[in-house]
Amino acid sequence: MMNIKIVTVIGAGLAGVEASYQLVKRGIPVRLYEMKKVKKSPAHQLDSFAELVCSNSFRSNDLMNAAGLLKEELRHLDSIIMRAAEYAKVPAGSALAVDRHVFSNYLTDFIRNHPLIEVIDDEIKELPNEPCIIATGPLTSPDLFNYIKDITGEDTLYFYDAAAPIIEFDSIDMSKAYFKSRYDKGEATYINCPMTKMEYDAWYKEVINANCVVPKEFELKIFEGCMPFEEMAKRGEQTLLYGPMKPVGLQKEEGHRPYAVVQLRQDNVAASLYNIVGFQTHLTFGEQQRIIRMIPGLEKANIVRYGVMHMNSFINAPKIINRYYQMKHFPDYFIAGQLSGVEGYLESAGSGFLAGINMARYIQNKPFLDMPRDTALGAQAFYLENALPELFQPMNINFGLFPEISGRHTRKDRKQMIVKHSLETINQMMEEHQFD
Repeated sequence: MMNIKIVTVIGAGLAGVEASYQLVKRGIPVRLYEMKKVKKSPAHQLDSFAELVCSNSFRSNDLMNAAGLLKEELRHLDSIIMRAAEYAKVPAGSALAVDRHVFSNYLTDFIRNHPLIEVIDDEIKELPNEPCIIATGPLTSPDLFNYIKDITGEDTLYFYDAAAPIIEFDSIDMSKAYFKSRYDKGEATYINCPMTKMEYDAWYKEVINANCVVPKEFELKIFEGCMPFEEMAKRGEQTLLYGPMKPVGLQKEEGHRPYAVVQLRQDNVAASLYNIVGFQTHLTFGEQQRIIRMIPGLEKANIVRYGVMHMNSFINAPKIINRYYQMKHFPDYFIAGQLSGVEGYLESAGSGFLAGINMARYIQNKPFLDMPRDTALGAQAFYLENALPELFQPMNINFGLFPEISGRHTRKDRKQMIVKHSLETINQMMEEHQFD
């Protein structure tokens, strides 16, 4: 009987869980390490797997949005992360949002009870001498990150990420706030707190002068896709009005558009908790309470989780890994998740999906699964391998990563052609059993 190798997976976040599932689907045993029971990062609170630290949203379900296309590809391909997201979903208009605890518990129960997965609750400080998928996420422990830095010879790369506050529904004044989705798309599941110009101007002055928790040890690098709202505000008085506080499509009554709107999105199945959309922050806790309670409808807001800011680590992907998520100079090692240089929940799941399949093929001496660039999974992998190393930064999936389409066409037509071609490619690959 052939001796089947065990694969070590480090980290039980979205990428590590997805990679583990793809391995055991193919009959390969997994030894999964997760350190949270013995040592938590500053941003983690739960002992369970695949904890959603920032938003509870997986972004748009619309296929004309690159995030929607990536979700659809993963649904087609039996992603355990997408299965859990559908199981734990909460109303969120045209987006897919989940109850954090239901989502995490679903995946934890599945992984801990799988006969081919051994879970070890411990910290790994250096890589084992065996096939290994490193999926330790953007909050990789300093010892392991320094070990990776040493063996690759690369300088540390990082940016600062921030999470938004979460508020109890019962503490929101619904005589001032109201339910509505932008342009009435989907269900009216967002709570909207409207502001007049006078209210916004007074609030804005307090925001730009509020006290922040400023990191002392590192230069502050802020990822544009998750910028603290107070940093956004400092770019100009109108900046928030074109960002998270955009009032367009959110008027309560016909012809009465507010000057600004603060939106809250359902955060759990019971609809007892709501997070403030786009309000990731590094204000001090006292300032968060003061600033939030200046918002109409949130004067008595009970904040159950304050916004936090933490350092996110990532490798210089073009120098270190190939499009299969395999390290170029250490073929036994694969890197998946946000440590690999992807950004976002979906992107992390997608990287774990491909790393798991390609690790299985590597130890079975099979050719790697080479995802075409005209799919979202392939476009993301291509970017990691081919971006300019000196300019590399994490990036969410977007239609700009796909190859150009020849001929004259509108922007909408291009998106439709990308989606059609992508799903046709995925279906053809499935018919040819290329994902086995």
